[in-house]
Amino acid sequence: MFRRTKSETAVETPSAEPQGKPGGKGRPTPTRREAEQARKAALKKPRNRKEAAAYRREKMRAERAKMQEAMRTGDDRYLPAADKGPVRRFARDYVDARWSVMEFALPVLLVISLLGVVFAGVFTWLPAVVNLLFLVMIAAIAADWFFLSSGLRRAVAKKFPGEPTRGIGFYAVRRTMQMRRWRLPKPMVNRGEKPA
Repeated sequence: MFRRTKSETAVETPSAEPQGKPGGKGRPTPTRREAEQARKAALKKPRNRKEAAAYRREKMRAERAKMQEAMRTGDDRYLPAADKGPVRRFARDYVDARWSVMEFALPVLLVISLLGVVFAGVFTWLPAVVNLLFLVMIAAIAADWFFLSSGLRRAVAKKFPGEPTRGIGFYAVRRTMQMRRWRLPKPMVNRGEKPA
């Protein structure tokens, strides 16, 4: 007599989802932190081409600053792609740990050529000596290049088996041709020290 039917029970059961208030926004109010982050993000967006260009310049300036700092400290995260990776790091350490003829080739060749130009009129035999010294320096550079690249390839194959060694010899030679104090990334090992 006073029983409820099944259809009435189903109608009276509240749903599991909270019902939105009529006329409400349908989402929770953001926290203060979320609102501040959204406001700052909106301020950072450029409003015109001039602001966009200024934003790009500032971003590139920050990236260059990170890269220059990485060149000084050797931080692998911000180094250029040509210098990244453990194999390149090992190649740099291998070059920086040894004495090389190529490192001093440019200053020596410059001094020899200046001597040849300045004193060629005074000493008639000097141009022949200068030519001979040039040939000796070129032969020494070629020998140093060969020993450096072949030794480095062997060391890389031993330390990093399976890693590609293509281009590593030229990378090392290019670094060797620079004077030690002007090399970038900066040397991380002393001369004579075994690379890690």
